[in-house]
Amino acid sequence: MATHNVDHAAVRRIVADAVLGPNFRRATFGGATRGGGSFPWVRVVVRPVDVRGESQLQFSYFDATRDVTKNYPRREAETPLGEAIDAGFAGVHVTTEVEEIDVRTSRKGKVHVGRRKATAEVTPPASAHNRVKDVPLPEGRADGLLEALGVLTRDGTVRPTMRAKFTQINELLKHLDHVLDDAGLRSLGRPVEILDCGCGSSHLTLSVHHFFNNVRGVPARITGVDVNEELIRKAAGRADKLEANGVTFACGPITAVEAKPDVVLALHACDTATDDALARAVAGEARLLLSVPCCHQHLNQSLKADGPAAVLRPILRHGILRQRAADLATDAFRALALRVMGYRTDVVEFVSPEHTARNLLIRAVRGAPVGERTFVDEYRELRRFWGVTPYIEGVLGEPFRRLVADPD
Repeated sequence: MATHNVDHAAVRRIVADAVLGPNFRRATFGGATRGGGSFPWVRVVVRPVDVRGESQLQFSYFDATRDVTKNYPRREAETPLGEAIDAGFAGVHVTTEVEEIDVRTSRKGKVHVGRRKATAEVTPPASAHNRVKDVPLPEGRADGLLEALGVLTRDGTVRPTMRAKFTQINELLKHLDHVLDDAGLRSLGRPVEILDCGCGSSHLTLSVHHFFNNVRGVPARITGVDVNEELIRKAAGRADKLEANGVTFACGPITAVEAKPDVVLALHACDTATDDALARAVAGEARLLLSVPCCHQHLNQSLKADGPAAVLRPILRHGILRQRAADLATDAFRALALRVMGYRTDVVEFVSPEHTARNLLIRAVRGAPVGERTFVDEYRELRRFWGVTPYIEGVLGEPFRRLVADPD
């Protein structure tokens, strides 16, 4: 992708022409804002939709806790589009039927624009009111990988026993798709390195590799790691049968894997294995982390109705309520720790509870200030309230402990 320097007026014209043009498919605005204003959102995604037969542009706005979606007729979309452009996001990526446009703004305000021909098949615009097909790997369309994994039949029908897995795969890919540009994964100039911690049966491992390389056209390599030797053996055999180049598997604990990944995945890694995955992401300065925690046990053994937490004695005396309180506290510590270590972090629903009880997703993109005072203070207060030292503090090591140490 050839790049060149431009001024703000040129960026406005380039992005507006692409988004308002007939070939537009998707635009993502993310990263730090350098516009100097008070734009309230950390990410904006724009895509074309059909609403009752009228072509419109859908703007999805995200911050740490909310997402808001608004639809505008194309003739009225110039104002919200101009606001998103003028916010000065560090990264803007626009996809049309014919090209991809990548706009990067440095800390010093220099703007670089890269343009290249579209390399991946682009999904046509979907109805804003027909979400069934609005997924990365839609039902009703043949897909060789999902067929080989036993998720789809040859004609693209989801097998009844694999409906939950089909939903899980697509939800993960949707979360990945939303942050590809925020994390700068399209413009590395080399294959994206992905580490899947606790990969299990490898359905998600292979689906992520397929999504990057074959759906979005982003070269990627992925390593799946799990302590279950039998699962790893089957996963490696499945990858060989599919001739999936750039897919490898390793048997052992997460801490034993030598890797410096750009993306770390940890879906349903049990108990403190999730913390090990988070620590691996931080230590390797991974650009993106997606984690669905599972089987919280460590903190549950330490919670006591003492000190400030005595007020919660009515909760902690009941086993099921105590466990849920420990779950929430554990993931709150994890999200705060990631924020302290320089990750923009939010906690969202992964899939509907009808598909899995473990439906909380921690999503973190590197690029926030390290040691930000607000989050350091929140972490200290939460630790003081519960009277515990969470496991994540130990595995993040001395750099983290220095940041959150109580002042003398």
